[in-house]
Amino acid sequence: MAKKPYDGPSGFAVVDKEVGWTSHDVVAKARGVFGTRKVGHSGTLDPGATGVLVLGIGRGTRLLRFITDLEKTYVAEAVLGVETDSLDADGTVTFNHDMSGVTVDDVQRVATQFVGDIEQIPPMVSAIKIDGKRLHQLAREGTTVERKPRPVTVHELTVDPSFVETTPGEPHVFRFTTRCGSGTYIRTIGADIGAALGGGAHLRYLRRTAIGRHTQDHAAQVEGATIISLADGLADYPSVTLDDDTVKRVRNGQRLSQNMLTGDGPWVLLDSAGALVAVHERVESGKIKPAVVIPEEPG
Repeated sequence: MAKKPYDGPSGFAVVDKEVGWTSHDVVAKARGVFGTRKVGHSGTLDPGATGVLVLGIGRGTRLLRFITDLEKTYVAEAVLGVETDSLDADGTVTFNHDMSGVTVDDVQRVATQFVGDIEQIPPMVSAIKIDGKRLHQLAREGTTVERKPRPVTVHELTVDPSFVETTPGEPHVFRFTTRCGSGTYIRTIGADIGAALGGGAHLRYLRRTAIGRHTQDHAAQVEGATIISLADGLADYPSVTLDDDTVKRVRNGQRLSQNMLTGDGPWVLLDSAGALVAVHERVESGKIKPAVVIPEEPG
């Protein structure tokens, strides 16, 4: 029996995740809000973090990896002198350091070491798999394993010019904003800055303010979120508008000629009405192939 074509809603929703919710919680709620089980998310946020979470709805679930690959912007606050096993405030304190002599100038100077193409050791509470098990599962079992450094890119890292005001006698807290590539651990940035200052640190606050052009200004609580089109969701990528004949050929699996697509891609292919037809990408061999082709809407 032929599989029934999907006829539910399709697109993306930009959600402002609340503290205490897991990304899976948001997806589960969104399934009821949008009336479909075909909902996924891009770029997990920890329960203690808030901010922008992009959901794929319907056919949008097939395109979430392109959202994952976009730059992300975060605002975070790190507590100097206190290390935790999770690198954030939800963990158990493992070490205390006297860092009362550290100045904001010291933090700003050290932070420059973590801009550009750098390497990070993933925290034990991350979702990376080792020998078939996710690190956070191992951490819950009380197991710590060796993790290899992973390359990430930090495009920008700015430390506020003064410490966050706290109760007298409490540790220094610094706020920083970072714009980074996919796979960057913000809690690791905070901890690494603390270590580079001769002590340690952990995050007490983390908010993602943007994924590509999808900013917190466009986000809503999941109950009030609206669906944007597939094309609008992928608006960070270069686009090419096709004539009607080329649209038909692309939907039949034909590749575009190399001279129609410039740069590195991926490329968003649109019809004359601005609707998404396909996404093409360059593969390792250098050839350009269709990554996702969107079927023509019925009717």
